Amino acid sequence: MKKIVIIQTAFLGDVILATPVISELKRIFPKAKIDFLVRKGNESLLANNPHIQKVYVLDKREGKYKSIFRLIIQFKKEKYDLAINLHRFGSSGIITAFSGAKKKYGFNKNPLSFLYTKKFEHEIGNGQHEVERNLSLIKEFGAVASTRPELFPSEEDFNIVSQIMNPPFYCMAPASVWFTKQLPKEKWIELIDHYNQLGTVYILGGKGDQEFCDEIISQTIAKTSINLAGQLNLLESAALMSKAERNFVNDSGPLHIASAMNAPVTAFFCSTVTKFGFGPLSEDQIVVEVNNLDCRPCGLHGHKTCPKGHFKCGIEIDLALNPNEA
Repeated sequence: MKKIVIIQTAFLGDVILATPVISELKRIFPKAKIDFLVRKGNESLLANNPHIQKVYVLDKREGKYKSIFRLIIQFKKEKYDLAINLHRFGSSGIITAFSGAKKKYGFNKNPLSFLYTKKFEHEIGNGQHEVERNLSLIKEFGAVASTRPELFPSEEDFNIVSQIMNPPFYCMAPASVWFTKQLPKEKWIELIDHYNQLGTVYILGGKGDQEFCDEIISQTIAKTSINLAGQLNLLESAALMSKAERNFVNDSGPLHIASAMNAPVTAFFCSTVTKFGFGPLSEDQIVVEVNNLDCRPCGLHGHKTCPKGHFKCGIEIDLALNPNEA
């Protein structure tokens, strides 16, 4: 293989969980040129990755099909030996199918997979991690299934957060797009009150999370936690999390950032479960959840509201805080 392109145009966490495919392909084909396609907004995740030559961007703001057509033209010019599509939806399937690559690999759930050279099973719920599912596409080349995701914050990223860091410190990412994947606000307040006694607490998130994070901090006892939501880019957040005493996250993007940095992490799983394959991969990891709820899990991606109206999977989570620790 001389030229390979990997496609993952889903969300932040999906791109992070695709990075083992990059590193394994580079290990197997050290002289290969490896490129990657992401959706607009996720390109910074691949900055400084030493195994990638070029990052393409699917920018739907220029018009979805205009962007798809532009990418197909670019791909055909490159004459890839292999196109690997880790995304399971139509837009990426079109790009893959008409990429001009000699071989086209992807999951059979993609509606355009009938045009692939090879299509692979993607089964959720059997306990297989998404990293393993992704690596199954290149198993025939000798890929190792136990590879951890990777991010590569720059020296500048570490320098920027070093000016913020006040050790010992803890990072918490309380927000989620989906309400039922988010530990209840009252639980975050309890966590912050506890860990404020042990060190500095930094609150992480995107720009859209700033108000929510401010609201949480305003209801804590000390009100001294530092809201960094929207203040750090993704790799700066990764750099900060890598130095934290511990990171506290929902089943969401920050969980996968912690995995990629092998950072100590406690992950709260409310409506979703780790058997879906999106659990933490850090060596020091704790999963906190409510077991024996017959309504859990209630869906793969979470919901805007609890379908049962009680949200027991979040409210009944035991934080198991040790009062003697503070």
